Amino acid sequence: MSALDEPVLALGLMSGTSIDGVDAALLRTDGQSVVEACGALTVPYDDAVRSALREAIDQAEMMPNVKSVERAMTLAHASAVAALLRQQDMLPEEVSLIGFHGQTLLHRPEAGVTWQIGDGAMLAVATEIDVVSDFRTADMEAGGEGAPLAPAFHAALAANLEKPLAVLNIGGVANVTWIGPDGALIAFDTGPGNAMLDDWCFAHTGERYDADGHLAASGRTDPETLRQLLDNPYFERRPPKSLDRNDFSSQPVEGMAVADGAATLASFTVHAIARAADHFPQPVARWLVTGGGRHNAVLMAWLSELLAVPVDPVETVGWEGDALEAQAFAYLAVRSRRGLPLTFPTTTRAPRPLTGGRFDPALLNS
Repeated sequence: MSALDEPVLALGLMSGTSIDGVDAALLRTDGQSVVEACGALTVPYDDAVRSALREAIDQAEMMPNVKSVERAMTLAHASAVAALLRQQDMLPEEVSLIGFHGQTLLHRPEAGVTWQIGDGAMLAVATEIDVVSDFRTADMEAGGEGAPLAPAFHAALAANLEKPLAVLNIGGVANVTWIGPDGALIAFDTGPGNAMLDDWCFAHTGERYDADGHLAASGRTDPETLRQLLDNPYFERRPPKSLDRNDFSSQPVEGMAVADGAATLASFTVHAIARAADHFPQPVARWLVTGGGRHNAVLMAWLSELLAVPVDPVETVGWEGDALEAQAFAYLAVRSRRGLPLTFPTTTRAPRPLTGGRFDPALLNS
């Protein structure tokens, strides 16, 4: 093995469409196999940053000036890096690379537009660690969807698991990776994840999410409203395909009792995921679930009932669900620096396997 192929310690950062905070994770990897998970933590956004990010997302179609919120969220990521290094009693020079996803404000693949904010150069200076960011642009410029990005990492993690297998991430938007017996990958966004339910809860109860699904469990799904929500051509489209956080409207549930609206939106998430299975080349015998949605007992129970096969949190196979997406960007950063593909024709509709990412060196290392 040459020095260029040896595993390195990378740090991944992820801030998803749920806008809850920054996940940071350390991973030792060669960009092909996963050698060792080396610690992780989550740092919640403070209320001011979260509110500013939400406003930026809501106004993203108008392309507002977001320099101030970009600076604030980048510094929040730098603080998460520092916190993780303190937790692990490490110095910056022990980490080879940071993979920095940034915060998605807008994703319109049909128009060739995706917008993630986050200043990689600022982060490199603040952390004294080289940074790879802007993971989506190369794929989009080549005609791909630019998302989802984690399938290569899911495949590496699942190398020794029985297949076909589905790895489901329930974040603000939900996405799935189908992994075939021969390692073939198909990936796409299934529909809403937590975002619509979170927004409903916040608007009607002041809570940022439906803790353990209690609100949805106390309500009743309205079948006609659910039918309206599912009556969307997106679900019939063949993958690869991807979504923006705000692609689906909650207008059909407006005026419903709070608990019934929550139950109906939770049902929408679950039924959209179930419909994704129609696009799998072979049925799977198991779904492994990561992302915040796996903590929602109602979503997990309803998924198990609807899919009629085991639906398990990723912890059942030894993965770290709260760290998985951040680990993925550590992995992708190493792949980027080594010229390995991040996206594929069957995961983003890229014309061929493509690498990507922008490199910003730390000044101390330049």
